[in-house]
Amino acid sequence: MMPEIKDGVDDDAVVRLPGMRVAYEGGAFDESALAETWFAQLQDWLNQAVSAGVAEPNAMVLATTDPEGRPSSRTVLCKGLDERGVVFYTNYTSTKSHDLTATRYASVTFPWYPLQRQVHVRGEVEKVDIAETTEYWRSRPRGSQLGAWASPQSRVVDGRRALDTALHGIERRFADVENIPVPPHWGGWRVRPDIVEFWQGREDRMHDRLRYVRTDDGWQIKRVAP
Repeated sequence: MMPEIKDGVDDDAVVRLPGMRVAYEGGAFDESALAETWFAQLQDWLNQAVSAGVAEPNAMVLATTDPEGRPSSRTVLCKGLDERGVVFYTNYTSTKSHDLTATRYASVTFPWYPLQRQVHVRGEVEKVDIAETTEYWRSRPRGSQLGAWASPQSRVVDGRRALDTALHGIERRFADVENIPVPPHWGGWRVRPDIVEFWQGREDRMHDRLRYVRTDDGWQIKRVAP
């Protein structure tokens, strides 16, 4: 017998939600396993995610707030990682950029579900300089470059046709241009971390949470209860 569906809701599926859970058996992660710096540890875990075949291992959830404190989150791709912080690129007229310009603070989370791990980074933000932005821009596929010029990111548009028309116009504009320039409204943001937390799933929801915390005297390691 098929489950009864009311108002588009599968009653059987709703009943199952409270019982949906995964046993975390990823293994222990303690202070002795930490690298000397948050950057080295994040690079190591990122490398492991790549080796494990995690889909888009550089995908991270970016959270921002507007000046009134209303939060927004979305997935972006990490395109730069070094001792200074974590970098992603976007349109400077987008909602996320408006938030970052106003508050100068953000968080990003790498959700590596197959490994039962996540890394959470939060701190102040800064724009990436034009030289670094240009270097990354040159590595992007031509189609992505054209899309960055064509899309009025986060603005309301009059249907899909408006986007396609804008793209076709940009394609004609740069048809004879070999090296498309960086749009003036596009570039990178760097999250400069104050806190970097490494989370490893454990049995009975007693997860390991180890933090690198910036202080006036350097970085300290702190364990946080799950």
